[in-house]
Amino acid sequence: MKNLRATAVLVLLSLLSACAGTAQQSELRFILRSEPKTLNPLQVEDEFSELIRYLTGGFLVRINRATQVIVPELCETANLSRDARTLTLQLIKGARFSDGSPFDSADVVHTFQQLLSPDLHSATGDSFRVGGSGPVVKATGQHGVTIQFPQPVPGALRLLDQVPMLSSRSKEGIRAVLGPYMVTEQKQGASMLLRRNPNYWRKPGPSINTLRITYQSNRELEALAFRRGEIDLISQVSAPIWEDLQKALPQQAVDIGPSLDQEFLWFNQVTAGTKLAPQKKEWFRMTAFRKAVSLAINRPDLVRIAWRGRAVPSAGPMPPSNVMFFNKALKPHPYDVAQAKKLLAGAGFRLDGSTLRDARGTPVSFSILTNGGNRPREQMAALIQRDLKAIGIAVNIITLDFPALIERITKTFDYEACLFGFVLADPDPGYQSNVWPSSAANHQWNPRQPKPETLWEAEIDKLMLVQTTSGSQTERRNAFNRVQEILYEQEPFLYLVHPNALAAVSPAVQGVRPTILRPQLLWNIENLKVSRGK
Repeated sequence: MKNLRATAVLVLLSLLSACAGTAQQSELRFILRSEPKTLNPLQVEDEFSELIRYLTGGFLVRINRATQVIVPELCETANLSRDARTLTLQLIKGARFSDGSPFDSADVVHTFQQLLSPDLHSATGDSFRVGGSGPVVKATGQHGVTIQFPQPVPGALRLLDQVPMLSSRSKEGIRAVLGPYMVTEQKQGASMLLRRNPNYWRKPGPSINTLRITYQSNRELEALAFRRGEIDLISQVSAPIWEDLQKALPQQAVDIGPSLDQEFLWFNQVTAGTKLAPQKKEWFRMTAFRKAVSLAINRPDLVRIAWRGRAVPSAGPMPPSNVMFFNKALKPHPYDVAQAKKLLAGAGFRLDGSTLRDARGTPVSFSILTNGGNRPREQMAALIQRDLKAIGIAVNIITLDFPALIERITKTFDYEACLFGFVLADPDPGYQSNVWPSSAANHQWNPRQPKPETLWEAEIDKLMLVQTTSGSQTERRNAFNRVQEILYEQEPFLYLVHPNALAAVSPAVQGVRPTILRPQLLWNIENLKVSRGK
C-alpha cells in the first residue's frame, strides 16, 4: 500500500512539474478534486461542473459574488414587472459565440427550450418551474426577449445567474460558449485545459491566457503541489490542511469566514426501485429513528476534531451568517444519548446488551456512503460511527470517488445513508427550488415524487411556493422560517456543520477577492493576473 501511494505521489508530481515547466506568465494552474461530471451547462449538479460552467458560460445577468448585487451581462436591460411575473430583456448587440456564430434572442429561446425539456431532467430547470409549470419564453425582435411566469417569481432575475446561453446555430453544440474561456483539451481522468475565448464579447477580456486544471482527489497532494509552487490557488481547503499551510505560508492562507455550505447526513427513503432491505426502509422513514440518530451525534466534536474549530454546528440549512434567512429561533440539536435511547424505546427498539434491535429482533446497522479523499467527511463518518455505537447501532463506512457516489445517490439509489453536503451560490433559499419541493431532483432523501408522500413534505411544497412567488420579503422570510422548523422537527437531513471558507492563494496571482459565495477565488477571473518571477 505504501509503495502504491508513493507511486501515485510521484506520478502526480511529475505531471504537475511538466505543467509547471511549460507554464507561461499568463497561465493559472489549479486542481479539481474530481473530473467534472458533465460539460452540458444545463445538466450541472456537481460543484466541479458548476465551476467550468461559470468560467465558460455567458449569462444574461450575474450575481456579483462580492456585493451580491445583480449586474447585467448579455443584457443591456433586464426588468421584472411589478407583479413579478414577466421578465423583459433587451440583449446586447454584436456578441458572438466562441465559434463565431452570432448571439441573439433566438439563442435565449433555444436555451430555455432545452432547459425546460422534460427529457433533460435538469436541476437548474427545476428552479424555473413554479407550481409544476415553467415559464413561456418568446423573442420580441432580434434582441428582445420576454419570460412569462405562470405565477409571481420575485427572485426571477437571480435565477438567470444559473443559465448560460446555448447557441441555436452552432455545429459545435454545447462547446460553443459566450464566456471568457472555452474548453480546448480534455484528458479523461487526468486534466483539462481552458483557453481564452477569442470572440469574447467583453473587451479586452481576461489577461490570463490559459487555465490548466488537473484532477486529484487527495487533498494532501493538492496542498503539497501548492507548497511546491506547482499550482496557484486552492479553495475549499480542509481545516487540518489549512492549518499546516497557515504555519508554513502565513501570508497565503486565507480564512474567509463562515460559508453558506452545509454538511449533513441523510437516510435513503426512496420507496421503489432500491435494493434497501424492507426493515431498513421502515427505520429510515421513522421520524423517531432519525431524531434519535441526530441526538446521538456529538456536533461540537465534529467541529473540534474534523474541522479544527473552523466551522459552526448546524441547526438547519442556513448558517447564522445568512442574516436574511437564518431562523434565529432554532438551535443545533444537543448531544443527548439518554434522550436518543428514550426515543428509540418509544418507537419499539430495544437494547440487547450493546446491540440495538428493532421490534422484530433485527440488529440495527447501516452503511454511510461518503466521498473518498475528503478528509473532514471521512473523519466525521468515523466520529458518527463511534457516537452511534453508544446507542447500539453498528455503522459501516463506504468511501467512493465522487462520480461513483453521485451515480449511487441520484440514479441507482443503491445506498443506505449518505454523508455529503450542498454548496450554495446564493443566500436566497429560492435558489434551492431544486431541493425542497417533493418533486425536485435534489430532494435527496426521496427525489422526484409524483405527489408528496408525507404531510410535512406537502406543507413544505406550499411554503416554498410562497417563498418563491410572494412579492413581500417578510412573507418570503416567514415561509422559509417555517420550512426550517419542519426540517428541524422531521430531520430528513441531519444537519451537522457549516464549515468556514478556507483558501490559499499564491503571491503570483493578483486581483483575488475572496468571498463566501462560489466560486470563492475565481468569481472575478477577468480581473486576475498572473506574474511569476524568473
